[in-house]
Amino acid sequence: MSSRLGEILIKESLITAEQLRQALEHQKASGGRLGTCLMKLGFISDDEITGVLSRQYGVPSINLKFYEVDASVIKLIPQDTAVRYQIVPLSRVGSTLTIAMTDPTNVFAMDDIKFMTGFNVEPVVASETAIAEAISKFYGEVESDEELSKVMKDLNAEEADLELASEEQEMNLADLEKAAEEAPIIKLVNLIMTDAVKRGASDIHVEPYEKELRVRFRIDGVLQSVMNPPLKLRDAITSRIKIMAKLDISEKRLPQDGRIMIKYRKDGKIKDLDFRISTIPTLFGEKIVMRLLDKENLRLDMTKLGFEQESLTKFERSILRPYGMVLVTGPTGSGKTNTLYSSISRLNTPETNIMTAEDPVEFQLAGVNQVQMKDQIGLNFAAALRAFLRQDPNIILVGEIRDFETAEIAVKAALTGHLVLSTLHTNDAPSTISRLMNMGIEPFLVATSVNLICAQRLVRRICQNCKEPLDVPGQAMLDAGFSQEETPATKTYVGKGCGACNKSGYKGRVGLYEVMEINDELRELILVGASALELKKKAIDQGMLTLRRSGLTKAAMGLTTMEEVLRETVL
Repeated sequence: MSSRLGEILIKESLITAEQLRQALEHQKASGGRLGTCLMKLGFISDDEITGVLSRQYGVPSINLKFYEVDASVIKLIPQDTAVRYQIVPLSRVGSTLTIAMTDPTNVFAMDDIKFMTGFNVEPVVASETAIAEAISKFYGEVESDEELSKVMKDLNAEEADLELASEEQEMNLADLEKAAEEAPIIKLVNLIMTDAVKRGASDIHVEPYEKELRVRFRIDGVLQSVMNPPLKLRDAITSRIKIMAKLDISEKRLPQDGRIMIKYRKDGKIKDLDFRISTIPTLFGEKIVMRLLDKENLRLDMTKLGFEQESLTKFERSILRPYGMVLVTGPTGSGKTNTLYSSISRLNTPETNIMTAEDPVEFQLAGVNQVQMKDQIGLNFAAALRAFLRQDPNIILVGEIRDFETAEIAVKAALTGHLVLSTLHTNDAPSTISRLMNMGIEPFLVATSVNLICAQRLVRRICQNCKEPLDVPGQAMLDAGFSQEETPATKTYVGKGCGACNKSGYKGRVGLYEVMEINDELRELILVGASALELKKKAIDQGMLTLRRSGLTKAAMGLTTMEEVLRETVL
């Protein structure tokens, strides 16, 4: 700014080159801003510099001597920030904050204030003397915000309980560190994110209601309330998260999606953490869901996902075929992405060209060509699939088959020498066939293209630290699906709750799998338009384990409880 200001003043004939040289030497010797040095040497007045900057950068100038600022606006920016950047907040209209500053080219100052407050920043120019007087005048009168101080005290207490003080400082996110001591909002969001990592949460929900703000974590598939910050912090917390995710903080009427990527130091090791952010407008503000994508939790070894041996053999046989379609189905959060990534990892060799179309790309896999969907510019699953077919692929992964167009291209790719992996949202394996036909795919195309369908669920795993046997009445075992012969010999278990599992009795999750391999008999049934019920009956006769049977097997092995199996599956 110094050299630019000097050049501008010479250009405007307000100082000479010799005067600029003298001022720069003075600045080098005694420090301070160039404008202040020029004024001290009597070469120019404060108002002249302000006028020049205003004209040069098209920013209005203001005389602060006659300007009164509301105390609530002053509270938006801490005093040390105002002193550091030589700024004074003047007014707030909607989502725009107007600030007076000596240097309208200081984008770092404006970015910091936008980051800190959550508002768009509009600068006006004022003289250095006027800014200094205004800071002294306004900040001398501002009273402390008692409620924010109370939140800070609560946070400090909570951080001590969670032993997060040192870890928080080591988070490798410069903007977090810079503002942590100044803004309690930033410390609060920081705490929420680090606490979620410590507890092993998969999702963070920030939910505004009429009279409360609620933060919940999804741990092992179940939501748990964590804290209720003061309702007045709702907008600030929302804006903070949206700025971190590079979302538009002024747009509160439409859903938005973004990403936060940070490095986190824990036990001397640096972890890469990736938060997928989704916002949606609700009656009382924007609800935010942050999904934590932790590479360390991604298991790419298929033998460790929880497949029964027979089901795993069928699945591997199908993905090792040179062409055809393998579909993984289940609700959101049932582990479909993990299963698909494990499949790709199994197939990923230097001789294979693997192309994926994902929305979003959850994890980056070495040696795999991953494409992020961008609907707003027309890059959807169908468009990506068409392009893939011109890229000489061996294996194609489609994140999700959502419509007829995507399904049609995927089926044709599977029939023309490509292995296609994808997901669908259906309740079980047999009903996936009906779903494809309802989309408009002809039965003969479905019958000839689909190799295998795998339906899956995730259930909570019993904590091995506090596992104990549980007596279940014989009739309840029969009702759950055990046979008359199995019931007397089967033992079930439960976790009584301990410190290791936070008194829940569960720690971690395990998958339930229903694998339906499409053989010639099932193809015949599909061609004649058999119902999902008929397909299911035939598949069971051929040895398919249903989701319920997979769950009962794992309950008998002591991996999960009967309660979890009954919650996630049906007979």
